[in-house]
Amino acid sequence: MASDRTLAIIKPDAFGRALAGQVLAHLEHAGFRLVSARVLHLTDAQAREFYAVHRERPFYGSLVSFMTSGPCMPLVLARADAVATLRKVIGATDPREAEPGTVRKLFAESKERNAIHASDSDTNAEREQAFFFAETERLRTL
Repeated sequence: MASDRTLAIIKPDAFGRALAGQVLAHLEHAGFRLVSARVLHLTDAQAREFYAVHRERPFYGSLVSFMTSGPCMPLVLARADAVATLRKVIGATDPREAEPGTVRKLFAESKERNAIHASDSDTNAEREQAFFFAETERLRTL
């Protein structure tokens, strides 16, 4: 059964360019409802823990550096089939390959500075929501 909740993070590049409102509006126009949000500046330890799944990948160090370079905005979003739908709405990791009208095509600067993170599975969506939000913040009804 597909989850109706997922996690997104408006990354430091988009947040720093004052695009958070535009990204959020784009997500709402795609049918997502905002359940929870916060602004924070990830510490090195937090970024390493959150992205631990990529620890062995060559981009891990630069990803951690980027995600700790400025404030970001984690979001819990709700709608039917939230994980798969959000992945479509944000587009390919590389904005040059992203479909027109997707978040990354509209707002990303590069493959690394790609404006937004989105959970890639229902299992990761649950884990990632719990990383940033207490159960009462992410399970409230809309």
